[in-house]
Amino acid sequence: MSTIQATQAPTADSSNKNGQGKKALIAAYFGFSVDMIDVYLPIIALGPAMIYFQPADLSPTLATTLYYLIFVLSLVGRPIGSFIFGYAGDKIGRRKTTLVSILGIGVTTLLIACLPGYATLGLGGVLLLAALRLISGVFMGGEYTSANPLAMEYAPKNKRGMYGGFINAGFPTGTIVVSLATLGTLQLFPAGDATSLYAVWGWRIPFIIGALLSFILFIYTYRNVEESKVWEESKKAENPIKDLFSKKNLSLLGQVFLVMSGVWFITNAIVSSLPGILKYLNVNSVDSTNAQLVTNVIMFFLFIFAGAISQKIGRKTVLIIFGVLSFTLSPLFYYMLLNGGYQSTAKLIVLVVLVNCLAIPVFGVLTSYISERFSTGVRASGYGIGYSLALIIPAMTPFFMLGLKNFMPYEFTPIVILVIGGLFITVGALLGPETKKVDL
Repeated sequence: MSTIQATQAPTADSSNKNGQGKKALIAAYFGFSVDMIDVYLPIIALGPAMIYFQPADLSPTLATTLYYLIFVLSLVGRPIGSFIFGYAGDKIGRRKTTLVSILGIGVTTLLIACLPGYATLGLGGVLLLAALRLISGVFMGGEYTSANPLAMEYAPKNKRGMYGGFINAGFPTGTIVVSLATLGTLQLFPAGDATSLYAVWGWRIPFIIGALLSFILFIYTYRNVEESKVWEESKKAENPIKDLFSKKNLSLLGQVFLVMSGVWFITNAIVSSLPGILKYLNVNSVDSTNAQLVTNVIMFFLFIFAGAISQKIGRKTVLIIFGVLSFTLSPLFYYMLLNGGYQSTAKLIVLVVLVNCLAIPVFGVLTSYISERFSTGVRASGYGIGYSLALIIPAMTPFFMLGLKNFMPYEFTPIVILVIGGLFITVGALLGPETKKVDL
């Protein structure tokens, strides 16, 4: 009888841990979805309405640069958030810091939805938009810094790749939600000049939806997600940030930084720049949004596949594969797209899909890979800072593109950034070890 009880107890404990793991996984997935919704609202939803915030006589190049800068400001805020929330995640717990960051994302997104435009406040409107995007970026930097390591610490060792891929599939999910909300809103409120219905009112609807989803996620996480048992039972670092930058961890952080710099270069070259470049080339907003929608439906499955296959062939191998594709085939299709491919709706969609799907699914392996690179005492700090600090140089992509404009047509400049990103990922992955068998 005692033997039976002894074998049953671990089974019950394992079942409870697995249940908590699924709840943490769902929260991390929806958290990353909300994060991506907030990130790409200015790119997809606000793109057709940016004229509402800027002078009517602004040149196309300056207007496109302003469009990028609003996006970039949220990226600049992320490293700040990763330091703040990474330290807190390792000191006071993953769960508490996740809740604070989710609430912050919701509040700042709702405030953006209430902003007046150039006709009311002049440049004050766009300055407020910029400030709120920066603050929102700080909270975004906190969300995945805590939620993703929490989920990984609950994940079964043999499923960490798939768990990580599913979490990062929140990236295309968020973009799909924004695309659908924008398409629906554009049908109800046609876009046009600064006085059009979409420019004045329509763009606010996707932002309100994004804020509401943040508040729903906050309630779900508060009610259902427990603190990481791995963190609770671990020895806490006296100063996680100091430990992270110590000799023991610095080279490790540098290698992750190199990989993530490449990831953010390809993200800026494709996800951030392509919609703006298509707008610069006078591609219809609906056609451009439809192309992004189809792309992200496909990428949802590719993210999960990338994570799952990394459990078989290794995280390092998957990183190298996508790194090589990012400086070979993806740039080739990018050139074909910008060299007239955008003039046919069918070619536009096919080429946008190829450019994205040969590079961006590298995200599917990042959550498991970076979590496995750091010990428990500095895992939140290492994950957040390694992931976010690498944003700083790639965030200058709009300025790099303006500089490259002196040597080549402006619309082709993102291709150079894409090639650089692919090289960074490949070299960074080669310098690091395989991590799929690491114990958390």
